[in-house]
Amino acid sequence: MTLSAPTLLDKVKLVRIAHVYYTHKSIEKEHQFLLDFGFAETKRANAGTSNERIYYRGYGTEPFVYCLSKGDEDEFGGAAFVVESRDDLELAARIMPNASKIYELLDAPGGGECVTVEDPVDKFQLHLVWGQTQRELTEELHQRDSNFPTAKHRPANKFQRMQKGPAQVHKLGHFGICVTDFAAHMSFWTTYFNFKPSDVNYHPDGHDVITFMHLDRGLEFVDHHCFFFFGGPKAHVHHSSFEVFDFDAQVMGHDWLVKKGYENCWGVGRHEVGSQIFDYWFDTSRFIVEHYVDGDLVNSETPITREVASPDRLYVWGPDLPPRFLE
Repeated sequence: MTLSAPTLLDKVKLVRIAHVYYTHKSIEKEHQFLLDFGFAETKRANAGTSNERIYYRGYGTEPFVYCLSKGDEDEFGGAAFVVESRDDLELAARIMPNASKIYELLDAPGGGECVTVEDPVDKFQLHLVWGQTQRELTEELHQRDSNFPTAKHRPANKFQRMQKGPAQVHKLGHFGICVTDFAAHMSFWTTYFNFKPSDVNYHPDGHDVITFMHLDRGLEFVDHHCFFFFGGPKAHVHHSSFEVFDFDAQVMGHDWLVKKGYENCWGVGRHEVGSQIFDYWFDTSRFIVEHYVDGDLVNSETPITREVASPDRLYVWGPDLPPRFLE
């Protein structure tokens, strides 16, 4: 596939990942799952109609991190990234293949403007957002002091007391997709945006099969990956991942979802690439969503790691890798 390659100065500059869009046939069942997963409903639009949408936030500053829409099919609607300036929206609308015009986010929390683009291979959508109003923090979660064998950080008579409930979701951390032409996707995402590989895994015969991408923000530290993709016979979303407050919150969230009768996909365990402690769940439409904590940070001085792909590299500890996770 031939792409009209802009110069480096023409890249659309992404600042951070913001939110994801999903459509579900059974909106109320999914709504309850999302509450049990740890989101807070922040706004409903077109309630009771065929175009109903529900927006959910975490406890961070993003006005929303997940948009649930009612529809005839269960579908992934793409992820959104905040761009540096309105100039980036104008640039995207001008140079990107299959780009929309700039439009207003009329009913979304935080407002703002957006350009939606599609990759030219599998037609995954990416939404570029500018001008949203961030939410003010109304709740503050405090880091817990932990005691170790030879380092006691918690004073005597200060106890750890926690309340059972859903995990406290902070933000959207990353999403991943299966693509039908790995090389074409690598060219597209790195040509038009400031995505940069943190890790690349390759087949023993030498061709690349999976990459974990971060946003190149120079010396600024960013998450090890906010986006990943891997090659496969059929294009589909793999999962969306949300950062939770700490390991206690993650495991209490795991127990909460178990007691509510939801199906665990894989976890709790520790990844090798990115280092996150992970916990994957099937939602009510069998999309995979993840809670994670304790991920790595990288910047422009971090070398790209290249390794042979292997299921053993996916985790350091945790339950056996389920075959469904590799689809």
